[in-house]
Amino acid sequence: MLAIQKRLAPSFYALLSLPSTAMGFALSVQISALSWILSTKYGLSIHDIGLVWAAGPIAGIFGQVIVGLISDNVWFWGGRRRPFILVGGALAALMLLALPNIGVISEAMGTDALLGVAITVALTLDLAINISFNPTRSIIADVTPVGEARTKGYTWMQTISGTFGVAAYAIGAIWGNYTLIYFGAILVLLISVVPPFFIEEPRTLQAETDAAEVPQQKASFSQILVAISPLWGYLLYAIVGIIARLLNQPVSYFLQGICIGVTVGSILLIFLLKKPVCGSKYTHLIDFQKILAAHSFTWLGIQTMFVYMFAYVQQKIVGVSDDQMGQVVSISFLIFNAIAAVLPAILLQPLSSKIGRVKTHLMCIAIMALGYAGIFLFGHSVFSIYVLMGVVGIGWAATVSLPFAIMSQTIDQSRMGMFMGLFNLSVVLPQLVASLGVGEAISAAEDKGLIFIICALSLAISAVLWLFIKENQTKVETETLVSGGGH
Repeated sequence: MLAIQKRLAPSFYALLSLPSTAMGFALSVQISALSWILSTKYGLSIHDIGLVWAAGPIAGIFGQVIVGLISDNVWFWGGRRRPFILVGGALAALMLLALPNIGVISEAMGTDALLGVAITVALTLDLAINISFNPTRSIIADVTPVGEARTKGYTWMQTISGTFGVAAYAIGAIWGNYTLIYFGAILVLLISVVPPFFIEEPRTLQAETDAAEVPQQKASFSQILVAISPLWGYLLYAIVGIIARLLNQPVSYFLQGICIGVTVGSILLIFLLKKPVCGSKYTHLIDFQKILAAHSFTWLGIQTMFVYMFAYVQQKIVGVSDDQMGQVVSISFLIFNAIAAVLPAILLQPLSSKIGRVKTHLMCIAIMALGYAGIFLFGHSVFSIYVLMGVVGIGWAATVSLPFAIMSQTIDQSRMGMFMGLFNLSVVLPQLVASLGVGEAISAAEDKGLIFIICALSLAISAVLWLFIKENQTKVETETLVSGGGH
């Protein structure tokens, strides 16, 4: 073990942050370039671009949960998380190289199914990112003790990852997206493959909850399904939406209503009645479920912005060319990520120590909702968009750092990979809804300002839900998921 790891030196936190930074950089490249390439180079429509983006969340549903479950219980290549980081990093680098060559790949395969090739590349890229993202975050929890050191680990992760994210959008804005893609492929390979060999993982994950004294069993599908009950509505819509797109049919209002009803019903049950969906024996999951619900609405709004902001800029900023539109979006995300890179270490961590992580996160999410409302009302010039994206970046700074620390201290530490994978469903399932359902609505809307109405409402709902999550709930270690038995 390196000396810097033994004493948890700042240099070790920096080293520990690099694998997650690699995946974040790959994601930044995808956000900056994918919609732009598909729209301007290949002429895909808004709803087709949404379908391509839907490939990522699908990969996340399977990738992070399965990898999380497996990585908790395996050991090879000298680590538990290391093998998945190495494979995912190498694959992500290759798929970044494929992004600007989708047309070439399609021709080489002797097919004109450009959309199919685009979906395949996006799916593989996101699968690679998701293979690695869970282990890169779980390894931070594995090698840091619960408490301030854990929060510090995730804060460092976001500071370094955010700084590289800023660099990604700066490269795209100054030298163009193609330069960004090729530079990103090299960087992702290096900082995902090299650092894991200098981080020593514990051979045994010590369960730190009282419930951990109960003999561990394998989590059943039914238990996992109960744990994610706040996300059932998203899951149902994702399944229905994918089938509808394959059949080239819209999702009926009746089915949409059922999905909304399931989501609202589960939230009311958990937040107001404080009861789990499937009986009192799952009461120990309520704190985790509350975090899932609140976080899911955050990501519904954020993903809507990521995927469709280009359409807003195209309509609202008069006279911009395709290249200029791409530049405006890149600079917007640069500012967005610059704020997120700076705030965690200099503001969010000290503020969390004073008023608590939950209150800090709640404030940032509320500010983000106001920022989105501001873009809808006043974002009709390049300058105003840039200013308001800085405001929105405050919420992004919290979103990519604090929820991991909050969630990680409500669950059994020996099941970190599994719970991190389940937690990721509060990201990927809303992403699917944004890519499928929201995409159809935006495509049909004459005023693309609908994009930021949806963003503002989603973040406002998230902020309200965070009001019901108390700081003392995040400090109490809950029983392990698998101790409840089947139902």
